[in-house]
Amino acid sequence: MDSGTLPGMNEWIYFIHSPRDDFAATMNDDEQAVFGAHFGYLQQLLAQGKLILAGPTLGTINTGVCVIEAEDEAAATQIMNADPFIASGLTKGELRPFRAALLRGRDHAATPVFSTETRQSDSPSSVTV
Repeated sequence: MDSGTLPGMNEWIYFIHSPRDDFAATMNDDEQAVFGAHFGYLQQLLAQGKLILAGPTLGTINTGVCVIEAEDEAAATQIMNADPFIASGLTKGELRPFRAALLRGRDHAATPVFSTETRQSDSPSSVTV
């Protein structure tokens, strides 16, 4: 097993770090166009069943948050890197393994937050591009 794969781990979170404060309020026309492509990409991931949730933090510092399902770290990295906001170089992405510990509609007894299968010292802490 490669160090980027945790048994039973198929949820990942990636953060989209904006290039400046108040980014959402100050995007120029070119940045707006990339944002439109980004939003379309997320809609596509949602339709494919790969996106669990996405949205920005509000206020001065606008960090995008995307929770996705992917088979392994390589697949999650590919999804993140294909996001037009990141692929364009306009923003920076940061990927981490994730587990939705409490989620409406999920059987929490069947989804432990930590177990002997998921707690590994060699697990990745994050991947930044």
